[in-house]
Amino acid sequence: MENFSILEVIEQAVQTERIGCNFYTSMAEKFRDDEKLVRLFTTLADKERIHEKIFTELKGIIGSDEPEGWDEASLYLRAIVESEFFLGKDKALVSMQNIHSIKEAVDFAMRFEKETLLYYFGIRDAVKQKEVVDEIINEEKSHIRWLAEFKSALVK
Repeated sequence: MENFSILEVIEQAVQTERIGCNFYTSMAEKFRDDEKLVRLFTTLADKERIHEKIFTELKGIIGSDEPEGWDEASLYLRAIVESEFFLGKDKALVSMQNIHSIKEAVDFAMRFEKETLLYYFGIRDAVKQKEVVDEIINEEKSHIRWLAEFKSALVK
C-alpha cells in the first residue's frame, strides 16, 4: 500500500469538505419546505466552506516535508479514505442520491461527520499546526451534536 504525501492528505480533507458542503446544500434544497431543516443544513454547508478554506490555507503553510512518524499516519489515513464510506459501494456521493427522508439525511450526515472526524484526528497527529486542526475537529464535533439533537427532536 503506497503512502499518501502530507499534501495529498490535506487535499483529501479539502475534497471532503467540498463533499460535505455539496451534501448539505443539496439536502437544504431537497427539504426546502422545512424551515428548521433548511437552516440546519445551510449552517452546516457554510461551516464546511470555512473548513475547506482553512485546509487550503494549511496546505500552503505546511509545505511538502513529511512529518516525523508519517509512514504510520499515512497508512491510517489511507485506510479511512479507502473505507466503504469514502470509496466503497456506500461512498458518500452515491449514498446522497438515495436519501429520501429527513431521518435518512440526518443519519447520513452523522455518519459523514464521524468519518471525517476520524480522518481529521489522523491529520492532527501528523502536523505541527495542531491548533488549526483542533479548531476544525471541535467544529465537526459540534456538527455531530447538532445532528443528534435534531434527530432526537424528530423522534419525539
